[in-house]
Amino acid sequence: MTYVVTDNCIRCKYTDCVEVCPVDCFYVGDTMLVINPDECIDCGVCEPECPAEAIKADTEPALNGWLALNAKYSAIWPNISEKLDPLADAAEWDGRSDKLKAVFGVSDPAAA
Repeated sequence: MTYVVTDNCIRCKYTDCVEVCPVDCFYVGDTMLVINPDECIDCGVCEPECPAEAIKADTEPALNGWLALNAKYSAIWPNISEKLDPLADAAEWDGRSDKLKAVFGVSDPAAA
């Protein structure tokens, strides 16, 4: 098991989760964070820290695409270990249902 960052992180990019991660397995892109599934130790401390509730255990149904997205981008984005300010328009994007399509242009996270 591992934890994955899902669609509600897109265009919010809150980094409260990064601060509590004991193994620094978060990586940061322009519009979201991801977790490296090979580095995550499944401790779960990040999940309740996410204000957008975007972090989920990969055991939840239908998260295989998000697991693939997290693995892909954690291999190319830089590591982050300190809290940063969220994106300026985070409140406008928080909870929006079409984020993956709007930002990545796809409906399937594995295709992003």
